[in-house]
Formats: sequence, C-alpha cells, structure tokens
Amino acid sequence: MRVSPKVKIAATPFLIIIFFLILNLTPFEKEVKNFFYLISSPIQRIFWGAGSRVFGFFDFMVEMKHLTEENEKLKLGKQELLAENFRLEELRKENEMLREALDMELEKEFQLILARVTGKYITQDYILIDKGSRDGISEGFPVITQEKVLIGRAVKVYRNFSEVILISHPKSSFDGKTFSRNRSDNSDNRTDGEILAMVKGKGNSGLIFDLIPREEEITEGDLVVTSALGGIYPSGLLVGEISQVEKADLEPFYRAEISPFFNIGELEKVFIVLNY
Repeated sequence: MRVSPKVKIAATPFLIIIFFLILNLTPFEKEVKNFFYLISSPIQRIFWGAGSRVFGFFDFMVEMKHLTEENEKLKLGKQELLAENFRLEELRKENEMLREALDMELEKEFQLILARVTGKYITQDYILIDKGSRDGISEGFPVITQEKVLIGRAVKVYRNFSEVILISHPKSSFDGKTFSRNRSDNSDNRTDGEILAMVKGKGNSGLIFDLIPREEEITEGDLVVTSALGGIYPSGLLVGEISQVEKADLEPFYRAEISPFFNIGELEKVFIVLNY
C-alpha cells in the first residue's frame, strides 16, 4: 500500500521528535549533539557575527547621532564664544580709544561720543556711523579721530545712524591756518606765525589750501589745522600737511596741496564732537 505524500509530510515532524527522544535516551546523546554542534557552529558563527554587526551598526549609528548632536552643541558654543570674544575685543578697543582720548585731554576740550564706522563711500567722500539723533547727534556736528584729526561733519542724521561728509568732499570748505617756515614778518594775515587760507576738498580724499596771499610763504611739510573763523569747526583740529606748492606768477593768491592726516580705508571708530 502506497502512503500518500500528505501523510508523509504530516508524519515527518513526529518522526523527528521521536528521533531526538531516542537520541536523548541512548548513551550516544552527547556524541550526536556534539556532532550537530560541530557542523552547525560555522553557520551559527556567521549568523551570530551578522547579528552582532547589525546590532553594532545600530549602536554605531546611535552613537554617531549623539556625537553629531554634541558637535552641533560644541559648534554653537564655539560661535557664541567667538561672538563674546569679539564683543569683548571691541569693548577693549573702545576703552583703549577712550583712554587715549583722556590722555590727550580731549574731554577737557570737547563733549564727545564714540561711534563705529559702518559704511565707507570712498569715491564719494562719505562715511556712515552708528550714532544718530537718539544719541544726541545733530547735523553739523564735527567728527574727529582720537588723535584730534578732523574727518568731517554730520550732514544727514537719522535715528540710529548719521552720514558724515568728509573734509575732502568737493562741497567741503572751511578756514584753516598753517605755520610757515619762511613767513613774511609784515603779513596782515599772520597771527603768531599763522598763515590763514581756505581748506577745500577736491574729491577722492584730496585737499587743497587755497587763496594763500602771495606775500606769504609756505613750504612742503608745514602743518595745517582748523581756524575758528567761520565757526564751522573748533580751532586747532589737525587737517594735514602741505605736500606740494602751486604758485603762479602775477597772481595775488596761490594754492597748495594738502596730504590729509586720515585714511578713509583705515577708519573704524571716530568721535563726534557734541559741544565745544
């Protein structure tokens, strides 16, 4: 009698169970188990290794996530630290400028406010500063450096910032004076060696000392400062030095080039003169 395939399939599990029961009841149990362990161990190692690698991979990914989060926190902390260091450095520089201003006794001459230069329009001879009407700034206030060098004056004042026209702007002009090395002793324009003339801007950081009386003699290297005449700027602010003299025959006046004492490209902080 033939046994159907279905019966064979159904009987197979029972036969396997009976087989292992018989093995467990015979003295050859350990040897048989050892044999099966021996032949199955490479396969177990493969699956165990794969499982370990899988679990290790997930552990690695979790650890990487934690490290990434820590790195982000460290990066943010570093950025905050850099920002704080930058702020402290700015305060240090401002304090240094204020200290130097105090050493020069500027505070005894003027009421000052320190401002940062936030914009430079070199070809237009303008700068932008971060102080405005809320800080007490008004149009016409002089702007100087800590070395008492004249920069210009505020021409447009907003709430939080101001536009400053430089003395080198073509629309800028004011009374100046210089001490000439070869002055004429009978000059009507001389006051204790001072030669008075007009300082005019010519653009692109250029300055001229114009309308110098012909009888007065100035030379290269002479110092130019502001005069109180005209009331635009306080007297004695540094302007520049004579770099070239342009004197024509038969003209009642002549002019000279002035090399300014400031470089617009290097301006970072300035003082606004509130009162003088």
